[in-house]
Amino acid sequence: MKMKKMAAIALAVTLALSSGVACGKNSNTDAVKKASSASGKSIVIGDTTFNSSNEEGDVNPHKAYSGWACIRYGVGETLVKFSDTMEMEPWLATGWENPDDLTWKITLRDGVKFSSGRVMDAEAVKECLEHLLSVHDRAPGDLKIASMEADGQILTIHTSEANPSLLNYLGDPYGCIVDVQAGFDNGIVAGTGPFVVQEMKPDESLVLSRNENYWGGEVKLDQVTIRTITDGNTLANALLSGEVQAAYGMAYESYPNFQNDNFQFSQISTSRCFFGKMNFDPSSVCADPAVRKAIALGIDKEGFVNTLLEGNGYTANGTFPSGSAFGGDKVKTESYDPEAAKQVLQDAGWTDSDGDGIREKDGRKLVVKWLTYPSRQELPLLAESAQATLKEVGIDLDVNCTADQNEIVKDRTAWDVYAMANVQCPTGDPQYWFTVFALTDAARNDGQYSNPDLDALGQEMATSFDADKRAELALKMQQEVLDDNAFVYCAFLKMSMISQANVKNYTSHACDYYQVTADLDIE
Repeated sequence: MKMKKMAAIALAVTLALSSGVACGKNSNTDAVKKASSASGKSIVIGDTTFNSSNEEGDVNPHKAYSGWACIRYGVGETLVKFSDTMEMEPWLATGWENPDDLTWKITLRDGVKFSSGRVMDAEAVKECLEHLLSVHDRAPGDLKIASMEADGQILTIHTSEANPSLLNYLGDPYGCIVDVQAGFDNGIVAGTGPFVVQEMKPDESLVLSRNENYWGGEVKLDQVTIRTITDGNTLANALLSGEVQAAYGMAYESYPNFQNDNFQFSQISTSRCFFGKMNFDPSSVCADPAVRKAIALGIDKEGFVNTLLEGNGYTANGTFPSGSAFGGDKVKTESYDPEAAKQVLQDAGWTDSDGDGIREKDGRKLVVKWLTYPSRQELPLLAESAQATLKEVGIDLDVNCTADQNEIVKDRTAWDVYAMANVQCPTGDPQYWFTVFALTDAARNDGQYSNPDLDALGQEMATSFDADKRAELALKMQQEVLDDNAFVYCAFLKMSMISQANVKNYTSHACDYYQVTADLDIE
């Protein structure tokens, strides 16, 4: 049968990489017993994101978004990985082919063991994916796997419908391949990565030891400790004092303290976007299209990036960064125009009849309940910026910045705009974002947005293997959500990771995945 090569789409992040101005113990893994003592070579990393507020309460990739912790901290690996131009590359898989639209034959790497000591073969991968499909909220809809067959190192996957993004989705952190037979006790898993979990205290710390079974070369460190530090000043002081040797998520106002020979930065442009999703529930003021448009016109994106982010980002025009075949530079979006925002509201009957600066309509004040959270330092700053500029057009922003946002967002009467941070294209393919956030049946369509034209385009994208066609559809889909002002995209992140000068290979990546690797070292 004639083989058909999958047309993979890569998100080209065009801004250059700056190379560093420059709860329990895992009883399932023998490797933990072999781990080096704390007196060996070790490093402590302060991190703002390893917490339950980010749905990263442990390292079990089959639970919510904990796969991000699993892959970031070197516990798990996926079948494919992504370069810094977001091109898909082999990892635990060495190759793949499509005998037909519904069949994938994946060749697995020889010589790989889980930290439990079990050999990674097709049967183990099949067991892992079967468990993932049985418990995860997003994976079944993304992967569309109907059945699988294991034969040595060949895994054959049959999908229920054509799924050109299958491999991209298997590169998502939930796709970390773990030994299901070793169990998931206390959220700890046996993966194939360079480190194993020795001890975990959710929302506090994660202690990792070298995986003695690691297949990918020498692991430089004996131990890595991840400390959850969500307060910016505390994180800065910890790095300055040497309490931690590296930091992820440092507050921008602290950067000048580290711009000297004792420290180094690794910075890269990413598709992590700070954006607001609108609530279409009839009880919300954002059910009014005029209010949504005024919000889009009334946020000063450039001011936010240049002043509050201090240039450590770039303005967002669309769903995806500029520079790729489906980048935001190719769609039409609202620019900051407070006078136009005022006119839109005035024409829709929102007027300031009592002269207090806030508009009303039918006896209702134009108060927008803005829900966000503090674990991403940029989000409180975005709320501050939006609150100031929207007040100028007659909108009062009632900000609720809380770590309980995951519960509050379920109550659609409790918010009008949910501002969040998200890596828009973590799998190198545009389909991911729409299936998570924007389609009617999207897993995280918190605001009940529904657009039949968007859904039809999404269905077309889901079965198209042609890269040019997928890019064309992605642009049309972006324009649909922008025309509805269903989302307001504010900025993309230039991510910086800071470390002491003697730390080696603590490197930022465009996908924001591969933080702790076998090459991480300290001199």
